Amino acid sequence: MATSPRTNLLQQTLADGDVALGVLENAYDPTLVEFYGELGLDFVWIDLEHAGPSPFDGDRLEDLARAANVTGTELLVRLPEPDPGMVRKTLDAGVRSLFVSRIESADEVRRAIEASRFEYDGEPGKRGFASPRASRWGTTDDYAGTEDDEIIVGVTIENPTAVDNIEEILEVPGLGFVFAGPLDLAVSLGHPGEPTHDEVEERIEEIREAALEAEVPLGGLGFGMDDVNEKAESGYQILNLGSTTGALGGAVRSWLNEYGGT
Repeated sequence: MATSPRTNLLQQTLADGDVALGVLENAYDPTLVEFYGELGLDFVWIDLEHAGPSPFDGDRLEDLARAANVTGTELLVRLPEPDPGMVRKTLDAGVRSLFVSRIESADEVRRAIEASRFEYDGEPGKRGFASPRASRWGTTDDYAGTEDDEIIVGVTIENPTAVDNIEEILEVPGLGFVFAGPLDLAVSLGHPGEPTHDEVEERIEEIREAALEAEVPLGGLGFGMDDVNEKAESGYQILNLGSTTGALGGAVRSWLNEYGGT
């Protein structure tokens, strides 16, 4: 008996013009992914660029995706580079939403998105056809006809060259969103650890203005809830609230600070 394709709730949120809120799960634990979904987060960010399992570890990706599916949240996976093989492998594991780091040009963006589609920009895509978890092992009704509609691929804008090419990047067909990366951008501009440096903030503003003008959803990091609210009001639609280790660290430090013993 065929099953119906699962709707990408993050994509639906963006299409509705709403703001999606999520957390970086940097312990890479399926239980925590499931828990964040129970708490009502729109997405759980899994960063495979700076830590975590290999982007080619399909078993780990499947476990994390299952945990997200249980509670209706979306797994948002960041890949370390625009490698078409990584894109295909991640999607075949059942991930519906991903974004790619280390891009500089529209051509790189196009190759990554093309690898995610069976049909792309009026031409055959380069997804490749199999019967992995994404198709429920071949049981999803009209998998080839529906899968492209449920995939969202974004890119991180995190170096000066990408910012210089932002208008061309935003014109790439099928681009799901751009994510402004102030931490990596600060490194590439010579200001590591200074995401609020004037030069960094100027380039981030360039990204924001261009994305809004092109009507491409914009994502970013929230540095405290005042910043999250301000960014939501200024046009951001994907906002990361913090991380697992950051939340745990804040809670444990507060307990220790309030301890009254000797």
